[in-house]
Amino acid sequence: MDISNRTVFLAGATSGIGLELARRFAAAGSTVVVGGRRTGLLDRLAAEGLATVPVDVTDQDSVDRARDTVLASHPGLDTVVTMSGVMLPEDLRDPAHFDAARQTVETNLLGTIRVVDAFTPHLVGRGAGTVVTVTSGIAFLPFPVMPTYAATKAGVHAYSEALRAQLAGTGVEVSELVPPAVATTPELAERMPHALGLAEFATEVMDLLRTEPTPHEILVEGVLMHRWAERDGTYDELVAQRSRALASLPGRR
Repeated sequence: MDISNRTVFLAGATSGIGLELARRFAAAGSTVVVGGRRTGLLDRLAAEGLATVPVDVTDQDSVDRARDTVLASHPGLDTVVTMSGVMLPEDLRDPAHFDAARQTVETNLLGTIRVVDAFTPHLVGRGAGTVVTVTSGIAFLPFPVMPTYAATKAGVHAYSEALRAQLAGTGVEVSELVPPAVATTPELAERMPHALGLAEFATEVMDLLRTEPTPHEILVEGVLMHRWAERDGTYDELVAQRSRALASLPGRR
C-alpha cells in the first residue's frame, strides 16, 4: 500500500490506536477522515487539521449519513478502516452480563459489518481500494475475562476472510489488523508494563502496510505468540494463565 497517497476513512478513531494511525497516514501524505461518536474529540481533531465526521457504528442511519458525508467531500476515497470497538469484562455466572455482551456484539461485530457494507459498493465501483478490519490477538487466544470481546473479534476475523474471498477479482483488497495489548496512554503503560507502546506499534503497522502486496493479516512481532498459539502448542497453557484474571471480577473476590 502506498500510504503517502491514500484517502482514508477510519471509523472509531478519535483516540488510541485509531487516532495514532490516522495521524501516521496524514503525516505520510494521505488524506484522512476520522469518524467517531464523541463530538468534543471530533472538534479537537478538526482543530488539528483532520477532516472529521460523526458516526455511531451501532446505528445504521448514522453509518449511512457518515458514508454520504465522506463520499460527498472525498469521492476518491480508497481506504476504509473499521476501528470501532469496546472491551467489557463479563462474569458469565451472572445473567446481568448480557447487556455488556449485546453492546459488544453491536459495536465490534455488527458495527464492523455496517461500515464495510456502507462503503463496499463505492470501492467495488472504483475497481480498487482497501478495507482494513481490526481484530485482536484475543481473537486467536481468548482472554476469559472478556468472553464476548473475544467472540466478536474471532467473528470479525472469519468475516474478513469471507469478505476477501467474495471481493476477489474486484480490485478491492482486505487486510486484517491484529493488535496485541497496546498501551495507548501513559496510565495504561504503568498498569500494563508488558504491553507494546503505542508509537512502537504504529510504526510497525505502517511498515507492514507498505509491504507489497499488502498482507492479508497485519501481524506485529508482539502478537505472533497469540496468533500462532495453537500451531505452536502453547494455547492451553496461555489460556490457563489468562484465566487467572477471572479472580478480578467483582463476583469472584
